[in-house]
Amino acid sequence: METRTYLGGCLCGNIRFSAVGAPGNPHTCSCENCRRHSGAQTLCWVEFPREAVEWTGEGGLPSVYRSSDYSSRSFCPKCGSTLGAVDDAPVIALVTGSFDTQDVEELRPVSHSFEDACPTWWTIPAAG
Repeated sequence: METRTYLGGCLCGNIRFSAVGAPGNPHTCSCENCRRHSGAQTLCWVEFPREAVEWTGEGGLPSVYRSSDYSSRSFCPKCGSTLGAVDDAPVIALVTGSFDTQDVEELRPVSHSFEDACPTWWTIPAAG
């Protein structure tokens, strides 16, 4: 089986990443931190082991903001693009909108965290 490499980065290209292997826990989240970090009703995420993610852009590591007891939100210091979350656990969660290729089935969310925090008009159809 071939190991896949996923590439992505921020809007201005200053922060770039490569993530190797299978993305884990593809989901959306509508918690207050995700909504405020992105300015959107929900964020789509996938997780990779920390050692599977390499920050490859000219800007090096993204800037981070400590958003909870267990995680920091990452973003580009130049353009402000949301990139993901660097958890204290050995996981980096990347927002799927930051990937170069969007039409990848492995990036499709299969669950929705904090769905009850969404307005009544916001729905995401179940996978199937």
